[in-house]
Amino acid sequence: MVQTKKMNEVFFAEILKDFNVRGELIRARQDEKQGLLDEFSAESKRFFFGKISERTLASSVKKTNNELARLDKEIRENITKARSASERAAKLSAMQAPINYKATISGITGGVKKKKPVAKKKVVKRKPVKKITVKRKVVKKKVVIKRKPVTKRKSSSKKKK
Repeated sequence: MVQTKKMNEVFFAEILKDFNVRGELIRARQDEKQGLLDEFSAESKRFFFGKISERTLASSVKKTNNELARLDKEIRENITKARSASERAAKLSAMQAPINYKATISGITGGVKKKKPVAKKKVVKRKPVKKITVKRKVVKKKVVIKRKPVTKRKSSSKKKK
């Protein structure tokens, strides 16, 4: 009896649930960040109108920056986890590609899943390296130096007569 592929729906539902949770967490952290920015904006207005001191605002700046960094970190982590969950869901659904079957008078034919052509790496066959020894012959060359013919020099000393 021929059987078709069946997706693991429980696993797929878990992946989708994880994906939805990550999306909700991202949205919640973004809302929290927006509230923090609004709160700090209100404090800076209070400082501008002289209702709080500069020292109070400085401590608020430090606390706000730490909280913003924490929220940004959580948002990035949740984005990464959501991306991995979506990739898992995409892989699982891609594995569900249908197998071609045909009904004929003699029965069902097919069932051969067509594989994607995979580019094969060319294997370079290299010849083993042979050590070549070269015999060196020492050849003595005769060096012939051409010299000008030596002529007698005239003496430069004056002869007395």
